[in-house]
Formats: sequence, structure tokens, C-alpha cells
Amino acid sequence: MSMTVGLYRPGDTVLHRLPVGAKLLGLAVISIAIVALRGPILAVGFLVLAVVLALIGRLDLAATARALRAVLVIAVVVALLQWWLFSLPRAVESLLDLVSLALVALTLTVTTPTTETLDAVVRWIRPLRRIGIDPERVALTIAMAIQALPGTLTLAQETRDAARARGLARSPRAYLTPFVIRVVARAHETGDSLKARGLGD
Repeated sequence: MSMTVGLYRPGDTVLHRLPVGAKLLGLAVISIAIVALRGPILAVGFLVLAVVLALIGRLDLAATARALRAVLVIAVVVALLQWWLFSLPRAVESLLDLVSLALVALTLTVTTPTTETLDAVVRWIRPLRRIGIDPERVALTIAMAIQALPGTLTLAQETRDAARARGLARSPRAYLTPFVIRVVARAHETGDSLKARGLGD
């Protein structure tokens, strides 16, 4: 995968040059608007906006498509449920909204160094130290979540390939069960590593 989720790609675009605070604020505003404002037409508009931002940030098209593939699968499943429970327009809206949210978030991570994002988060929540919240621990949690996403996608790909090799590509159990087991095992390994370094208490 030439571009994994959460990895910064250097560049000189407008989005690369914007302060991290402005980008995080913009992400929050766009995300709230996508969730709060309803309607298929608005959903199309938000998707267009997300695509425009990705073009401004000069995201690689093929790599972006690969990075969003897992999100698209989830979005399709959610859309089918919305179609079954409600209506086709509601399903289309849900599909577009999820893709838009993922694309905007991906654009942020590709155009912003992770260290800058984490430093900003630590600065903003530092006043919460008075009520027992450790900013550095919060930043560590966010960093681990970002780093875990590519690894989880890799596990999903490996598990699916293994199921195909056994001729079980169409069996959800042959794919999902080993995948869940491997994800849980990796989570336990990460927890044990943190405890060994005195960070898991």
C-alpha cells in the first residue's frame, strides 16, 4: 500500500501550509455539518467538497482508493440496512456521508504530520490536567489508534487471502472469525507491551 491511513505525505499545497489548528477545526465543522444536515442533495454536495479538498491536497488517486476500500465496504453495508429499514434516498445519503467523512479525515492525515496533530491535542487539553486527565496519555492513545489502522487493514487483507487460498472466499465465517481473533491477539500484545513499559496502569 503506497499510502496508508494516518501517514503524512510532504507537499506544498494550501492544505499542507495551513496551521494544524485551522485544519482540525475545519474537519470538526465539516464532520458536524455532514452529520447534522440531512438530505441526499446535501450529501452529494458534501462529497463534492470532500473530493475538492482531496484534489487540493493532491492525494494520490489509486492510493486513496485503496485506503478507502474498507470504509466503502462498511458504507455499503450500512446503506443496504438503511434501504431495508427506511428508503433508498436515506441509503444513498448514508453511503455518501460515510465516504465524505472518511475522505475528509484522510485528506487531513495525509497533509498534516501526525506529530503536529498530537502536539496540538496536547496543548488544547493541557488545562484538563487539573481534573486528572493526562494529555500525554491521551496523545499516546490517539497515536496508537492512528498506527493501528494500517495494521488492521493488513490483517484483513491477509485473512481474506488465506480464506481464498482455502477455497472459502464466500464463507463469512472463514474470514471474520480468524480476523477477529488476530485483531484481539494484536490488541493483547500491544497491551502487554505497554504494561512492560509502565504505561498500561
